[in-house]
Amino acid sequence: MAPELTLVLGGVRSGKSAFAEGLARQSDGPVLYLATGQVTDDEMAERIRRHREARPGHWGTLEEPLALAEALRPVIDGPNPPGMVLLDSLDVWVSNLLLQHEGEPFVDVESLTLEALGRLLDLCRDSPAGSIMVSSEVGLSLVPPTPLGRHFQDLLGLANQQVAAAATRVYLVVAGQPLAIK
Repeated sequence: MAPELTLVLGGVRSGKSAFAEGLARQSDGPVLYLATGQVTDDEMAERIRRHREARPGHWGTLEEPLALAEALRPVIDGPNPPGMVLLDSLDVWVSNLLLQHEGEPFVDVESLTLEALGRLLDLCRDSPAGSIMVSSEVGLSLVPPTPLGRHFQDLLGLANQQVAAAATRVYLVVAGQPLAIK
């Protein structure tokens, strides 16, 4: 039986990360936390600090803002692979890629992002480890007033759909309450 892929969606401060961490705690074997956040200012540094403190000390951590599959592959293929990979978060990763490629045609950034996501999903499917991916649901919000904001919303929506299609389970977390969608 192939390992499960779980997608946990929610709004900002919805409790999605805490819910995903709770799922990871229930897994067999060691957990690897794949963090996509980058310290860009004091507020982001504080967010990252809070997330680090919330995780159990015995979990492994891999911090990678851009090349997720490429960073994860040596760990998965290594001598002590994790039993569960918790990726937090897809939305920050998409944002990182958009900012990394700012000024390039959106169609090119969309293509490279979805190709990179496909490589990550292939790795998750072929890995003995289970996977939990956390992402923001931005489709319920207003249409952003800037092109970059609209590109982010569109690209994250596509990425979330791609992960949800591959996932065994999908949850939407609202006000700390998880709702099973799939």
